[in-house]
Amino acid sequence: QVQLVESGGGLVQAGGSLRLSCAASGRTFSTYAMGWFRQAPKKEREFVAAISWSGGNTYYADSVKGRFTISRDNAKKMVYLQMNSLNTEDTAVYYCAADRRLNTIVAGNELGMDYWGKGTLVTVSS
Repeated sequence: QVQLVESGGGLVQAGGSLRLSCAASGRTFSTYAMGWFRQAPKKEREFVAAISWSGGNTYYADSVKGRFTISRDNAKKMVYLQMNSLNTEDTAVYYCAADRRLNTIVAGNELGMDYWGKGTLVTVSS
């Protein structure tokens, strides 16, 4: 069993930065691939970034590539999403996700995801 709790959301001006954190519980955290998704108002949830269990492989949505960086610290059971050059289109609730299969996250297979956090709101003002 893995529980995920996101933090770090808030209000930021366009062009600014935020770092989201996802704290995980459970002894098997290091065996899970991790990812971030987001859901903007009146839109479907979408894939943002993923990282393999070892941290050696990362994947990004085209919309955030070059601006966002996903990382993890298995010793601390933490996953991070560093977000730079934010714009108003990044406004959304950001969710942390965990799955034993990296492909599940990269493919955005929400129904097949093992675990989800409850989300943290990021609001980017113009």
